[in-house]
Amino acid sequence: MGLFDLTDLVVQRAMEGASLRQQVLTNNLANADTPGFKASDVDFQSSLEAALSSSDPTSALGALSFTPTTATGTSITADGNNVDMNQQLSDLTENALEYETLADIEKTRMSELQSAMGGAPS
Repeated sequence: MGLFDLTDLVVQRAMEGASLRQQVLTNNLANADTPGFKASDVDFQSSLEAALSSSDPTSALGALSFTPTTATGTSITADGNNVDMNQQLSDLTENALEYETLADIEKTRMSELQSAMGGAPS
């Protein structure tokens, strides 16, 4: 076993997914007034769960890619746009908190590793 384990890989991939989701949600807000625009989202949690349930989670996580999906069946405004500003802001806040939590976990794990190697914690 190396210095980094499956947990580190999961946290890293989750941070990548949360980062992509933040970009997608921000794009939705930027296009809230664009006629015909359809909101997208990234369900990275389900992708991570599926990878972890596979017979080889390390390989599955390494090959994992996150893809935004677009909600095409709904429209909130007469011009065909389906961006719900309140929902997008709520999703952005939730996602930012999740990313911050993941970053804190990674920082703690790196601090523990540094301490185990005899370094001063940062």
